Amino acid sequence: MPKPTLARALLAGLKAYGAKEIFGIPGDFALPFFKEVEQSRVLPLYTLSHEPAVGFAADAAARYRSGLGVAAITYGAGGLNMINAVAQAYAEKSPVVVISGAPGTAEAGFGLGLHHQVKHLGSQHLIFKEVTAAQAVLDNPATAHTEIARVLTEARELSRPVYIELPRDMVGVPVKPVPPYAERAADPEAARACAAEVLARLKAAAQPVLVLGVEVRRYGLEARVAELSRRLRLPTATSFMGRGILAGTDAPLIGTYLGRAGDGRVSQAVEGSDALLLLGVILCDTNFAVSERLIDRRSMIHAFDRRVAFGHHVYPEVTLAALVDALLEIAEPIGSSSRSALPECPHGLARDAGPIEPEDIARAVNDLFAAAGRMPIASDMGDCLFTAMDIVHTDLVAPAYYATMGPGVPMGLGLQVASGRRPLILVGDGAFQMTGWELGNARRLGLNPIVLLFNNAAWGMLKVFQADTSYNDLDDWHFAEMAAPLGGKGRRVSTRAELWDALEAAHADQSTWQLIEIMIPRGAYSRTLSRFVAGVAARR
Repeated sequence: MPKPTLARALLAGLKAYGAKEIFGIPGDFALPFFKEVEQSRVLPLYTLSHEPAVGFAADAAARYRSGLGVAAITYGAGGLNMINAVAQAYAEKSPVVVISGAPGTAEAGFGLGLHHQVKHLGSQHLIFKEVTAAQAVLDNPATAHTEIARVLTEARELSRPVYIELPRDMVGVPVKPVPPYAERAADPEAARACAAEVLARLKAAAQPVLVLGVEVRRYGLEARVAELSRRLRLPTATSFMGRGILAGTDAPLIGTYLGRAGDGRVSQAVEGSDALLLLGVILCDTNFAVSERLIDRRSMIHAFDRRVAFGHHVYPEVTLAALVDALLEIAEPIGSSSRSALPECPHGLARDAGPIEPEDIARAVNDLFAAAGRMPIASDMGDCLFTAMDIVHTDLVAPAYYATMGPGVPMGLGLQVASGRRPLILVGDGAFQMTGWELGNARRLGLNPIVLLFNNAAWGMLKVFQADTSYNDLDDWHFAEMAAPLGGKGRRVSTRAELWDALEAAHADQSTWQLIEIMIPRGAYSRTLSRFVAGVAARR
């Protein structure tokens, strides 16, 4: 049997390791690879307009599917333009595979600087080392297949982005097939010993609580963790970043932990716990900096990044999956929580001529979901994300830790590609100015999200931190009027009655994407954002 070309081997390897599609933007150094992507049809290709959006879309697909997302771009101007999106994926543990076209192996000898080159030809590779977990330059046909396997294995097992550089003159070179994925075996005895110690700690505690973070979704453990939560009967919360985990299950969820910014009952349970089991939770400021009182780390059991820590006592190389499986073998009822007790979300939008505040948007969405079923949500950063905390528990992708602006719309497109479900996108006017124009690709790609654009003519979250400024004010761009030329339908609303009518009509019309531009008075913020900012200020 003839050897596959390097491009075909890479595509087959991506598919075998769990990738379902490629998001990309072509460029001259990547043209040979993109041609192979199109002609081979191993994976479908979704092209967007700007490299950051490619990274955000691939990130959303990886998050939703608990598998590899793929972003393909050209060298230099393309790759370096996508750094911020890859940095978000690294910070929030999303396994995005970056594939960058590159100058041919012989081109370095021309004696001339090549276009898109920065300092030297290896600059991009060095820069990506800072935001990826593993890297490979496929310039050796004899080792290319093992290098691909090594990098893709790291992406899967560490759930972090990786970087593959493909010189354009290597695309058609014959190589060996990529070896199949071979998961690194966990030590079952170490996992069982760790699980026994975890269970003993929980049983000895007066107020044990379970908190779930992003790794539960990243490693596809939601069904097993829901079963563990039911068996232990422990109050179970998600972190801010983990909002949306266990949506649709009957695990004994009590809500999302947001410290001073969230539900007081959830905060009291988490902060008062004497045995806090954190499964896959990132210890970061957005998850814990607004605590009413600092959590005692001596009471914390933290399973994250292939290790389990009891204070200073650590079990290395015990994966979250191995720990959950070992706990399921010995789990028994400890607490008394047998059913979900989520806080009541606001419902019942007053459909009148009153102005719209963020909580009204949450009410409208909750009313829609109650009548027509829940939709997955992609949210940008800002008050739209804090408003999402008042929306009933549903699948959610958002930059809750890295907190960059701009992911909302492209993540929504990636979410629909990965899920096959029509998503709801929450985005502010400032973030929409950055990447909202990617909606112009939705009609071509067969996507029809509903976009709720929070327009307060300001970088609103920054205004909450710094109210006495004018540089956080924005002009009114009348976004709804731009929808039709971009292939969608737009409507601008200023009252609660108009909001409901527009949302109901947008949901009923699936012919194309829908943009509802929601005019919010300047200075009107969600209660959650206001409490969050106050909590951060108090902590500082």
